[in-house]
This record gives sequence, structure tokens and C-alpha cells, in this order.
Amino acid sequence: MPALQSYGWNEHFMRHFEINTSRDLEAARVLSIQGFKHLLITETGNVEAQLAGALMNSREPEAYPKVGDWVLMKPYDEEGIIIDTLPRINELSRKAPGTQSRRQVLAANIDAAFIVQALGRDYNLMRLQRYLQQIVQCNIQPVVILNKADLVPDPETYRQEVQELGYNCPVVLTSALNQAQQEAWANQYLLPRHTYILLGSSGVGKSTLVNSLLGYKLQEEGATSTANYKGKHTTTARHLVLLPNGSMIIDAPGMREFGVTAESGSEGVHHPQIDELAPQCRFGNCTHQHEPGCAIIAAVHNGTLPKVVYHSYLKLLREQYHFQASEADKRRDEKQFTKMAKQVFKHRKDSKY
Repeated sequence: MPALQSYGWNEHFMRHFEINTSRDLEAARVLSIQGFKHLLITETGNVEAQLAGALMNSREPEAYPKVGDWVLMKPYDEEGIIIDTLPRINELSRKAPGTQSRRQVLAANIDAAFIVQALGRDYNLMRLQRYLQQIVQCNIQPVVILNKADLVPDPETYRQEVQELGYNCPVVLTSALNQAQQEAWANQYLLPRHTYILLGSSGVGKSTLVNSLLGYKLQEEGATSTANYKGKHTTTARHLVLLPNGSMIIDAPGMREFGVTAESGSEGVHHPQIDELAPQCRFGNCTHQHEPGCAIIAAVHNGTLPKVVYHSYLKLLREQYHFQASEADKRRDEKQFTKMAKQVFKHRKDSKY
């Protein structure tokens, strides 16, 4: 399927597609979703399609096709009916906004996620670490894009702060209004037939970045306030577009919340620096919160592990705990967890290493 190969069709999807060839179905990729309508790219072009009733009745909503999914479609008049979804390579998810512990899938089959923050008023290390933690947990490569670098006097200090978080991911300083900077990072990180997603809060410049990469306005760009340097929200739905260099990018709407979940196969919060130190702890089941002989707490004391990393680790651990626990578990264990958290700093103060 030569036309579909430019949209990321590969042996993984071909293998699963061949199982269904006797059903006279076509393969397609989901480009965008508006209500019940799914815009697909097929071997012959774009097609609008809806979910088959059997598919909707047999699965939970989060298992429905998402942007980036490859699906099996049956042509029907000038539209199509989506019969099934091919197995995903990965899926980008977050905790759904609100108080319920529900997982929300944002997109599927992603090669790398670009986390965009605007230097100035939007820059937030804790929020950034939450993005990094969840993206890594979803088995997706993160890349941090620090946009609007022209608005701060020393943008390099921000890059160093992000690198000190210890996730060993690329950190790009750029301005969406500087075409040369745009071309430089795009040539380095955007590969043909690979799929990327732009994530971040509203007004950080994601749509401006996409428009610059495309060479035309896919989305109207929000005006920037001269009072706080914040842009306005412009993207209202996720959509996958093919860039001139043959790569694909998904521009996601701005998100106020990006909570961590407990992904399949994961056990607790994994941070590269903490995972490296953990084997040195006295106890194999150390929680890195109050135990004697904890290498993590010792590293915080001697300055080799930044306090911002440790404190945000504890916060992410708490968020993941709340996601995993049932409502009954939360009510029963909340007092115990709060007591344990209060003991952290007391033991850190009293312990000697």
C-alpha cells in the first residue's frame, strides 16, 4: 500500500491487516475526529466514516479509535464504516480531567511527543515533569520545546533547569517566529513516516509552530497579549497532518491538566535518577520516604539529587497512588499516607548519613 506508507503504514499493521483480508475491508488511518465523524486517509484518499454499532457496543469508549489509530473500514456509499481497530504500537494517555480515576487516551501510534512550554509566564517545571513522567510511562520518546525564547534575557538557564530533571531527553530553545530556528530543530527531530504530537497548555504557540512547519495556516494563530505574553487558545480538536518533509504531526488542544496514570506493566513512578540510585538503598522495598539507609534521601542531603526532582517525585507518586486506588481504598488509606508523608521531612532532618 504505497500511498499509506507515507502515513506510517508498516509491517506491524500489515501483519494484523492480513488476518482480516477475507472480510473485504480496507485499511485507513484516523486523521481527526469531530463528534461521531472520523476523517480517515485510505489508499485512494480521504473518507469520512462512523463507528459500526457492534464496535461501539463491544468496547469501552477509551478503546474506540483515536487520532493516529489504524482501522479496518468497510466502504458504504460515499462514506465508510469502521469495523475494528488494528493493535496499537503504543498509546498516549493521561488521567482524565476531574476527580474520577479514569484513563483518557489522547492519540495512538506516536513516535515522539513534543512538550511545548512558552518561556515567560507559562514555564513550570513541576507541570513539565508531569508530562515527562507520563509520556515516558507510555513508552513514547519525549522532546521538550521551550518556545518564545526571545522573550527572556537568558534562555539557556531554562534549558539547564529542564536537563537537571534528569530525563535525558532533548531540550530545544526556539521561537515560532524565527524560521531559521524552526528549520533547524525540525530537520533534526522530524523524520519521514514518523508520527509526532504537540502537547502543552493553551497559548504556548503550538499552532504557530505547526503553521510554520507546514508553510501555511492550518490553524488561525491566537493573538499574544502584550500584558502577559500569553497566546490565545486556537486548537479545538486533535488532527494529524502530513508535513512537507514527509513526517506527521498531531496538534492537540491546550490542556490545563495532565495527570499521571498507572500504565499497564508499570510499578510506581520511574525516574531515571531515582532508579539509578535505588539499588544502593539498604532495603530492597525502600519507598524512599523515611527508611534508614535510603540512598535517595542521602542524595538529597548531599545535593547530588536536586530537591525539585525529589519533591516532584513524591507528588507524582501520590498522584499515581490516587489513580490506582479504589474509592474505598482512598478513604481507608488516606490518613496512613498523610502520616507517612509528614514523617519524610522529620526523618530527613533527624537522620545522619
